[in-house]
Amino acid sequence: MIDTLLIILGIIFLIGGLVGCIVPVIPGPPLSFLALMLLEWTDLVDIDNQLLWILFAVTVIVTVLDYFLPIWFVKKSGASKRATWGATIGLIVGLIFFPPIGIIIGPLVGAYIGEITVSSDAKKAVKGSLATFGGFVFGTLLKFMISGYIIWVFVRELWVAI
Repeated sequence: MIDTLLIILGIIFLIGGLVGCIVPVIPGPPLSFLALMLLEWTDLVDIDNQLLWILFAVTVIVTVLDYFLPIWFVKKSGASKRATWGATIGLIVGLIFFPPIGIIIGPLVGAYIGEITVSSDAKKAVKGSLATFGGFVFGTLLKFMISGYIIWVFVRELWVAI
């Protein structure tokens, strides 16, 4: 009975993890990893501890990277330090005042404002803003990759156990 409940909760967390890969406020990969832990806590499945630790580490790394990739992409695009700071401030303001969409729009607008105040070059400011968006897209892809792999491990382990 408890195993069935843990498996059902795990499936719900896997779905929430996929949603969280798109919706910035929901921590997608951590929810997916928690689903795998719920499966591990059943009497049916014994997942390799080394695999769990590796997936935990990758989940933490991807979750942290997701917040910093847009800022890093701005730096790599050749935008000014002000654009980088604008993206950082925009991220914070967006998270606080306009969740969940603020995590996307905030850095985009912040990078644009930061760059336009330095060079008055709208083209360069747009480039910095698009780099921010590129960082968001790349982070989203990373989240989907780790969550997708965790789903695959969940299904594989459950399939073998049944």
